[in-house]
Amino acid sequence: MSGYAATDGAAYEQSMGRWSRKLADAILDVLVLPRGMAVLDEGCGTGALADALALRDPMARITGIDISPAFLQAARARVPGGDFPQGDLCALDLPDGVFDTALSLLLLQFVPDRAEAVAEMLRVTKPGGVVAAAM
Repeated sequence: MSGYAATDGAAYEQSMGRWSRKLADAILDVLVLPRGMAVLDEGCGTGALADALALRDPMARITGIDISPAFLQAARARVPGGDFPQGDLCALDLPDGVFDTALSLLLLQFVPDRAEAVAEMLRVTKPGGVVAAAM
């Protein structure tokens, strides 16, 4: 787990949140994901990517995982239809191959073992699924 202290969702929105949404829209523009996918938002933070995805595809099944209870609370309020459990990105409590795609934005620089976090994204994504991260 990262030592990053993420304790205030509103403060995050003031500092990085505006950039998170712009990056979320940009990555979704590039990926052009099929509708109705099961999507993992690894390190979902306050839910910018999950929100952008939900607005584009109301049928998407979104799961966002983060270590910060405060950020997860903000994500749940922002995307009521998503599932936002707390978890360790390097040891996801999820079965193999359950997502069509796994995405991560502005996260990997805070994870001490980036390779393990990416390996977990790959593990929980179906073979042939989309895995993408932007730092």
